[in-house]
Amino acid sequence: MPLYEYHCKKCEKKFETLVSLKDLKASAKCPNCGSQETDRLMSTFCASVGSSSTGASCNTSGGT
Repeated sequence: MPLYEYHCKKCEKKFETLVSLKDLKASAKCPNCGSQETDRLMSTFCASVGSSSTGASCNTSGGT
């Protein structure tokens, strides 16, 4: 399951949550105040590249 970053419109907190692809269009519930008035944010990503010496290749441009 992908990890997504959200912003709560009610309490202004940012949070991350795992979301299955089938639930992607549903609003995420804020763990701080319980509101479902949230926006999914753009964020960076990291992908495994097999057996390289670092183990991962991460995109650090763009995102929040």
